[in-house]
Amino acid sequence: MGEVGLRQAQEKMRAAGAADVAIRVFTHYYRLLESGQQGKIREEDIEPVGELPHLDHLDTDPDAMRAALAETVVIKLNGGLGTSMGVTGPKSALPVKDGLSFLDIIARQILSTRRKYGVRLPLVLMNSFRTKEESLQILGEYEGLAIDGLPLDFQQNMEPKLLADDLTPAEWDADPELAWCPPGHGDLFTALVASGTLDALREHGFRHAFISNADNLGATPDPRIAAWMAEHTVPFGMEVCRRTRSDRKGGHVAVRKSDGRLILRDSAQVADEDTQYFQDITRHKMFNTNNLWIDLDRLAELMDGHDGVLGLPIIVNRKTVDPADPSSPKVIQLETGMGTAIETFEGSQAVIVDRSRFKPVKTTNDLLVLRSDVYELDEAGDLTTTHEGDEPYVDLDPDYFKILADFEARFAAGPPSLVAADRLAVHGDVAFGKDVVVVGDVEVTASPGERLVIADGTELR
Repeated sequence: MGEVGLRQAQEKMRAAGAADVAIRVFTHYYRLLESGQQGKIREEDIEPVGELPHLDHLDTDPDAMRAALAETVVIKLNGGLGTSMGVTGPKSALPVKDGLSFLDIIARQILSTRRKYGVRLPLVLMNSFRTKEESLQILGEYEGLAIDGLPLDFQQNMEPKLLADDLTPAEWDADPELAWCPPGHGDLFTALVASGTLDALREHGFRHAFISNADNLGATPDPRIAAWMAEHTVPFGMEVCRRTRSDRKGGHVAVRKSDGRLILRDSAQVADEDTQYFQDITRHKMFNTNNLWIDLDRLAELMDGHDGVLGLPIIVNRKTVDPADPSSPKVIQLETGMGTAIETFEGSQAVIVDRSRFKPVKTTNDLLVLRSDVYELDEAGDLTTTHEGDEPYVDLDPDYFKILADFEARFAAGPPSLVAADRLAVHGDVAFGKDVVVVGDVEVTASPGERLVIADGTELR
């Protein structure tokens, strides 16, 4: 069935207007899947990374930083919807701090950096078809943000979901869009080429791209890293943080024994028998923040030399065609992660950064911390912490707080003060009044079937 399924998938992509390079990349991964590859990276084939440079120790020559930023573009991955929080639109449009959305804050960060260093610093979004319109509408409110001759966005590719039993393209009449999926954020490289954005950036004199997730407001274009990339001719740079217990299941960097190259190993690439090593934060100490820096000329060379197929490690994602319906047909989504390109660029490097550059919002737990007084937002769009030590750990009962509308209803008077908190765990149906203060390690439990209301001005210790 393999060749039949591949041909059907190729025809479906062609009929939908997919670029030739996107179809070639899909074909590459379809054949890997068909041959039985699962993309596993064995512990016996890697070793922990050694010493890495730290951001705080990089050169800070003002002229070098300005010159490097002048050749840098900021690319934000913006294809994500807030579906895990019950939101249908772009996650980046959610109000996260002082009534401003992720995109509002990103726009302010870009404009502020331009003024400070006197550089062009374009902002370009990688959108999905579901996020494009609303996101560009928000950015359109910021005069001068767009750069003449450059797009404000380009679109992520789509590919068919494959039925798990015969690898033919899935169909789903109840919602035909659910038969399609994005090919993971490793599609960034393909989409840059297919959209013509890579050529446009290079023609306008941009040499480096700083790439990060739109939901990570700590990911600002740091001129020290830009200067380090330029001075040392680094083709691919990855920002990494030290792993803590909460990062046990996140991807880590390692060194491949066969060629000494840095690689990224994500949880989907771990063999069952290697899980203990993968989660050992004393062995594999650094995780990928998904803040990446790329030499655009080197990327163009690699894409041209490989007919648009970088050959990133395959990620086989097994789901149901309708993620909300576990009884719907089982499907396979062929994906890649952009961080795994670290092994593709010869001479790739990693640089250690503080967690202040890694503030993703994946759940309402993260959102509560960001909205609280743990962080302050200045005019430049930079977040500064008012909390000593690690940010407080928040664990809200998913039955009552996972969906944004439920979360908002229970914090209708605003978030509690968390600046003096170490931990806040909430079990059951709890609503918080105005000016509630959390101090130290606090656990709140509502009686089953009843709503517990925390009165205005309560101090929880």
